[in-house]
Amino acid sequence: MTQGNKIAWDDTVLPFQLDASDIRGRVARLDGVLEGILRQHDYPEKVEALVAEMALLTALIGQTIKLRWKLQLQVQSKGPVRMIATDYYGPTEDGEPARIRAYASYDADRITDGSAFDQVGEGYFAIMIDQGNGMTPYQGITPLAGKSLSECAEAYFAQSEQLPTRFELSFGKSTSPGEDEHWRAGGVMLQHMPKASPFAAQGEGSGEVLQATDLVDGEEGDNWRRVNVLLDTVDELELIGPSLPPTDLLKRLFHEEMPRVFDAQAVRFGCTCSEDRVRQSLSIYSAGDIETMTTDDGRVTADCQFCGAHYDLDPKTVGFEAEDNSGS
Repeated sequence: MTQGNKIAWDDTVLPFQLDASDIRGRVARLDGVLEGILRQHDYPEKVEALVAEMALLTALIGQTIKLRWKLQLQVQSKGPVRMIATDYYGPTEDGEPARIRAYASYDADRITDGSAFDQVGEGYFAIMIDQGNGMTPYQGITPLAGKSLSECAEAYFAQSEQLPTRFELSFGKSTSPGEDEHWRAGGVMLQHMPKASPFAAQGEGSGEVLQATDLVDGEEGDNWRRVNVLLDTVDELELIGPSLPPTDLLKRLFHEEMPRVFDAQAVRFGCTCSEDRVRQSLSIYSAGDIETMTTDDGRVTADCQFCGAHYDLDPKTVGFEAEDNSGS
């Protein structure tokens, strides 16, 4: 694989369909996106791993929904990592990249010697969809279940959406010759077509939290199990690349399932914060409220948790009693 091909597949999501088994999926490779997300923060390595996994899940799920506005994934927990939040902004025009941003909040003194997922305690996994003005936002929440964030996402789709879903992910620090060490991630998402959940409405399932296998039976169940066995044969390095293009990966894994690929979606790191948005968020406060937010240096400051941008404003120019909303 040439360097040019490697770059072409980095930071993309490739949709596909397995015609023989009525299953859709996505293959994602993230490189520069993770660099954009993680370089803004000085996270411990285990927190970086969780953010990388969450960003990869967001890229795969966001492209599936075909959004024109915003998807948010969020984990809230009682563990050392209290929250992980990611945003996916769908492309506003055909051919434009989608944008992803992410951050985590954590207690450094509570980080343990356990695995990355051990830093997440009891809590919930949530997906929120905002399709813009005039549309009712959607939110779904399920308890954290499993041994990884990807298993939590699988449980979410089984429980809240009644859609059998499987993620196979790989992520870690790349140490390719001639390159600086950096995070890289890749993965495959499989999802049974919505019509393939005949028992969901009847509430059938084998446990408190539904799993994908609770939702399919008969020929559909056989198809789902067969395709999952094929995915089990994938190697972690095949998921991350760069030696194997996603198209070749699909042929190797699923050639008997008649894979059909669609247009790849580019993804980039991108934040929507701005001074105007900060001013808008402060516009609900009175001059007295703004005074309590003013620093000893006589400024109102704000920092974006996603990208690290710092905003420094004159308190007289913010709030609904501002003297001049255009000043700095």
